Amino acid sequence: MSLDHILRRARFRAWHRGTREADYMIGGFFDRYHKEWTEEEALWFERFLDEEDVNIMDWALRTQPVPEQWQGRWMDLFQKLDFIEIPR
Repeated sequence: MSLDHILRRARFRAWHRGTREADYMIGGFFDRYHKEWTEEEALWFERFLDEEDVNIMDWALRTQPVPEQWQGRWMDLFQKLDFIEIPR
């Protein structure tokens, strides 16, 4: 599977989570960083999308500890939450 295909699928999944809050958080992260990702990092994000939104949001807000498998550079950037743009 090509990187382009992985990213197209991930973009859809990131922006169609089921709640507006999760869409802005996860979709915004995708929009901000996906251009930097290697295939391995895009696959990491795809696996990350399999997690429940409530868990992802807890990790982002630091209300729950981040499991070891998600710790690292991308989670550190995710937790900054400086990529969220809410239209008015």
